[in-house]
Amino acid sequence: MSADTVSAGPLWAAMYHSITDSAVDPYQVTVSPARLDRQLRWMRRHGLTGVSMERLLLARARGSAAGLVGLTFDDGYVDFLTNAVPLLRRYEFTATVYVLPGRLGGTNEWDRPGPSKPLLTEDGIREAAAAGMEVGSHGLRHTDLTEADDALLREETRGSREALSAITGGEVTGFCYPYGTVDERAMTAVREAGYRYAVGISPGPLTGLFALPRVHIGQEDTAPRLFLKRALHGRRREPVPYAAYAPYVDTPAVEAAAQEGSAS
Repeated sequence: MSADTVSAGPLWAAMYHSITDSAVDPYQVTVSPARLDRQLRWMRRHGLTGVSMERLLLARARGSAAGLVGLTFDDGYVDFLTNAVPLLRRYEFTATVYVLPGRLGGTNEWDRPGPSKPLLTEDGIREAAAAGMEVGSHGLRHTDLTEADDALLREETRGSREALSAITGGEVTGFCYPYGTVDERAMTAVREAGYRYAVGISPGPLTGLFALPRVHIGQEDTAPRLFLKRALHGRRREPVPYAAYAPYVDTPAVEAAAQEGSAS
């Protein structure tokens, strides 16, 4: 498969944040463990397999992504490790967690007012990776890249990638735009920092490998709502061609990984 190959059509990726029981959720970013369990069970019953974004893109580049759902968790909360990972492993799913190496062991200070929630430490990040989860960058400190000057933009993209690579001991390939905000300048900085893909939220004129859209999944998403969201995600716009995951597509190892992802 050449680097010019494209995979047309919508890409099904779900966006989560915090997984915990909470009576206060002003930003609608919290899903209870019980609800997540039911949502993952719904996916399994409908022949869907949750995978990390990297595995989804590998399979997509090969044309074998049918039945795969990208599962993503923004911000890197401790509850991803304590509440989400056990459920993901129960269903033999994987996921991507986008973390903030500039706030290790800190809290979600950007969500004020709102409940304070602890973020993963270095050990927590390594534990998530050891559990088979992809670790991606959410920047250093949850900064809106469209408002950052050049120096801060480099720090939030290249600097966060280097910090995470030092923590995990591996390559960091994915980036998640804080607040979902992205423009040409931010997208260029992410690409030049060495990432191989990036995710946002809603589809837009920049949609592609460095601005992949996702569907927000919340506490109120019961089985009927999940069915509608999946259907509407595929039909609400004309199919958009995404460039193939070019750095990987011509190696036997990638083909094997793609086959593994589609079979899991």
